[in-house]
Amino acid sequence: MSIIIDRRLNDRNKNALNRSRFLRRYKAQIRRAVDDLVARRSITDMDRGGEVKVPVKDISEPAFRHGKGGDREVVHAGNQHYAQGDRIPRPPPEQGGAGGQGQGEAEDDFVFSLTREEFMNLFFDDLELPRLVRNVLGDVREYKWRRAGYTPSGVPANLSVLRSLRNAQARRIAVGAPLRAELEAAEAEYARAPSEELAQRIEALRSRLARLPFLDEIDLRFRHRVREPQPVARAVMFCLMDVSASMTEDKKDLAKRFFTLLYLFLSRKYERVELVFIRHTDNAQEVDEQTFFYGTQSGGTVVLSALKLMHEIIQARYDPTSWNLYGAQASDGDAFGADPEKSRAFLEERLLPQLRYFAYVEIPDEPDAVGMLAHAYARIDDPAFAMKSVSARNQIYPVLRELFAKDVA
Repeated sequence: MSIIIDRRLNDRNKNALNRSRFLRRYKAQIRRAVDDLVARRSITDMDRGGEVKVPVKDISEPAFRHGKGGDREVVHAGNQHYAQGDRIPRPPPEQGGAGGQGQGEAEDDFVFSLTREEFMNLFFDDLELPRLVRNVLGDVREYKWRRAGYTPSGVPANLSVLRSLRNAQARRIAVGAPLRAELEAAEAEYARAPSEELAQRIEALRSRLARLPFLDEIDLRFRHRVREPQPVARAVMFCLMDVSASMTEDKKDLAKRFFTLLYLFLSRKYERVELVFIRHTDNAQEVDEQTFFYGTQSGGTVVLSALKLMHEIIQARYDPTSWNLYGAQASDGDAFGADPEKSRAFLEERLLPQLRYFAYVEIPDEPDAVGMLAHAYARIDDPAFAMKSVSARNQIYPVLRELFAKDVA
């Protein structure tokens, strides 16, 4: 019997293989724990790693145990509290350990520490921008090798034997044709009137034909490959957030959480995605990231102003033929007068024909309530448009996954 002892030192990512295996095996349980962790976090801590708790029963595995075996005779003592048929209440958590599962000892939840990289991978591994198209050369970073015929020079590894032999055969036929014609004529004349001079001439012609090289340097051909740039996918995401007076701090917190996750998703998975931040009350304005998430402006509500500003920016800076255009809007749906219908018509007729995808997230006052804007948007029949409702923190991440899932893309 051989005993192998592995004394190799682990790197700084200790037990990296075991960690990756554990993450693959219990991905669903860890993801549920990550969802709960995100719901409790602040916006600024959204992209950190952390410790997640996985119930022990979710990761337990069946095992064989040896019983006592044999016949047993046991006498159970009676009691003065319960009779046959009584329903025994579940003991409280403080008496039964984790989850209150009976009296006596119990096991705590399994705590697993995720690094920032592992946390982000679990978060965004199966999300994609829908209908993303590689349509421009842009800032070329990707190339593809393409065959471009043959060249007379190159390295031996690229030598095309078949092509070289074809060239050699064609050269021998072309160079030897006059000699063979002259040889045939000399042989015919020799047959009619043999002479020593004709015999020497025939021998000389045959010698010249024999000296033609089977393969010459000019016959060699090498496979030629050129590197051509690959089209890249340039995309821009427009983030439209309602910051009117009807948007309470709780509603704004939900909207900011949605856009924070969207921002992390885009910045992590794509190198060539620009973000345009638009805040609107009764007037829309393009702002930077800091103002978008932490600005304090408030006022009335005119949704159409944000859509018009988005259209103006597209016309000025982003050609739809060379950019993949996306939009995400968050609002409580409180729009009045003709604004909801005008916004729907403008979005459906002017913006959606230019966009790859537009997602609207409504944050109503009540979980089942539907705002005026959602009533208007519900009549949009376009595969590039999607609408969801969010009323609690733990709903934001599932909604993001529904809007940008790979099967949608």
